[in-house]
Amino acid sequence: MDRLEAVHLLESCAFFKGFQEDHLQEITNLFRVEAYAPRDYIFRQGDVGDRIYIVAEGHVFLERSLDLGTRKGSVVIGVLGKGKVFGCWSTLLNETHTLMSTAVCRKPTKVLVIEGSDLRQMMLDNNELGFNVLERLCFLLRDRLKGAYQAMEEI
Repeated sequence: MDRLEAVHLLESCAFFKGFQEDHLQEITNLFRVEAYAPRDYIFRQGDVGDRIYIVAEGHVFLERSLDLGTRKGSVVIGVLGKGKVFGCWSTLLNETHTLMSTAVCRKPTKVLVIEGSDLRQMMLDNNELGFNVLERLCFLLRDRLKGAYQAMEEI
């Protein structure tokens, strides 16, 4: 995926909708592309997270393992397709974080990957960009919490 394709992906992504073109170009300079096969894990619950991902192709299921004593298993808390953002946002706060879910691919998948510390530095250098990312992050986290609560209600 070249930089122009990456910019178009970000433009179509709800998370980055309305961002200035120069901000999008700046962000794409931080990404690398990773490819995964069906049933590959991008990360597992309990890993230390420091990256942010955007689905370029395919589907990623976010799953949360549960241990309710006699009942153990996992629930899907999100199904993410093209343009959806996920990963470890705590690196934007300059903290390490243990991931609270597993990201597994259900079909061949490509993701754009950015190191959280690199995005954090970009946000510090450009306050307008930083505010926009944090504002969108608030909405994203609200939606993920809602999805997690809905999944728990089905147990």
